[in-house]
Parts: sequence; structure tokens; C-alpha cells
Amino acid sequence: MTSPHLHDTAGLPDYRAQAPAVAERFRRLRERPVVLEVDRLGREFSGEHGMVTALREVSFSVHRREFVCVIGPSGCGKSTLIRMVAGLDHPTSGRMLLDGREVAGPGPDRGMVFQGYTLFPWLTVTQNVMFGLEMQRVDRGTAEARAREWIDLVGLGKFAKHYPAQLSGGMKQRTAIARALAANPRILLMDEPFGALDAQTRAQMQTHLMEIWRNVDVTILFITHDLDEAILLADRILVLKANPGEVQELIEVPVPRPRSLAQVTSPEFLATRRRLDELIHPPAAAHEGEPEKLPIVRLTQVGDDVE
Repeated sequence: MTSPHLHDTAGLPDYRAQAPAVAERFRRLRERPVVLEVDRLGREFSGEHGMVTALREVSFSVHRREFVCVIGPSGCGKSTLIRMVAGLDHPTSGRMLLDGREVAGPGPDRGMVFQGYTLFPWLTVTQNVMFGLEMQRVDRGTAEARAREWIDLVGLGKFAKHYPAQLSGGMKQRTAIARALAANPRILLMDEPFGALDAQTRAQMQTHLMEIWRNVDVTILFITHDLDEAILLADRILVLKANPGEVQELIEVPVPRPRSLAQVTSPEFLATRRRLDELIHPPAAAHEGEPEKLPIVRLTQVGDDVE
């Protein structure tokens, strides 16, 4: 959800302060089993001028049914991180454990939703959602029945026989989410899944996702560049810094659940947003490395009034 409103931040509470109900929720969350453990993860790439460190010593854990968002400035390695968790890339140091087993490659225990819809255009909504199940050798009748359950859950029952070209962007992404969840993964990995949507559809998808997550036994690791989106969705927010990508802070979001768009003006929300702004856009950055002024070429006729 993108809402660039200006607010007076004077008098906001400490973002670390938690109401008793919120503190109790986090106490219970910490008692749940750890689904994903990332331990001193590092990734280096060979660049034009030598080795480039994309991620360095990244460590965190995600508990069962927890919703964790990862944010950070451009170049902090957010997408590299989630691709490694998915098994689509490999770390140069450290390790990742899913349910205590080291991640060595892709697997059905992880569902992935990308920013692009990645649907097969020649398959209907039902056939797209069935695809992963059939790859797991689930018989066609069972696969179709399970697909219909997930399609109904994401609110696309009336569009089950439609093709991707007949769907809106939000519908396509709901289909992608249903397809990822149909395989019953232990963790759902989402790499800026709403980044290509318009603001209104994005807000609707955030609401849909929160409702799905409340009704499904799944853990979510969600990459976003939208600070408001991270606060709205997450239990905790992992903040990375760039060059190299390292953990700055892991924030427990103090906004009570269940969440709604109406909470974006609450003191807890604004206090968390202020802290994220401090981490992602520190004041010193405004004075460092200011860009050179661009040369201006006048393309209007002399005398044209453009003021």
C-alpha cells in the first residue's frame, strides 16, 4: 500500500513499545517451532572489478505461521536472499535450514510468487493451479478438487475456466498465490508480488493476502520496497542495508492484529513508519553524493510563456 501522506510525527510513541495484547502475541509466536533458519548467509558475485558482496553475515529465523517482511534500499540483496531460500541461487557462505534440513535446491516445501504473474497463458485458472500438483504425480481428479478449493479461497470461483488473458492483474496474482499454496508448502516466498499493480488493486491484494494467511497454516517471507505495506502485513520486519547487504534491525511491528487499512494513521503505525524511514532514508544520505545538475536545453520558442 503506497500512501505518501505527510504526518506530524511529534509525540509518537516509541516503535518498540507494545500494548499488552501485542506483547502476548509475540510471546506466543516465539514459542512456535522455527520453520526457517538463516545462519550467517553470504553471497558474492564476480564483477567487472573483482568480487562484489551482495549479502554478508545475514542471520534470522522465521517461526511457524509467522509473516516476515524484508525491506531495504535498492541493492541490499532482498531478491537475492529470497531466491536463495527458494533454492534458485546458492550462498557462498553460511546456510539455510528449513524444518532443520539444509536447503540445497528447489522443492515443493517452498511456494514462490514473483512480481510477474508467471502463469501459463494456454491454461485456465484451474489448470494453472493444478499444474504443480500434477508435477507431484497427484492424480487428476484429486488435483482438480484441491485446485478448486484454493481457487474458491482466493475468491476466483467464478473465473475458474478463464484464461490469464481474461483476468485483471489482481486476479492473475491471486491465481499465482493459489497455485503456490495448492502444493501445501511449509513456507510461501513472495518477491514483491504486488509491485506491478496499481495502488487500488494493490490495497485490495494486501487485504486478500491477510485474509488468506489468517485461514491457512502457512509461513510467509515477503519481499517489498513499500514501507507501509511491510508494516500492514508483517509480524516482524527484517531491515537490510546495502553495499553489502547486512541486517540493520529486526522490528516487531506493534500494530495490533487483525489489521486493516484504517490503521495507517494509528500512532503505532506512524511510529514504526518513522523508524523505517530513519533506517532506509537516513538524514545524512540527503547530503552525501548529491547528483550533478543536469544540463537544461531550451526547446521552446523565445517568448513562450511557460511559467
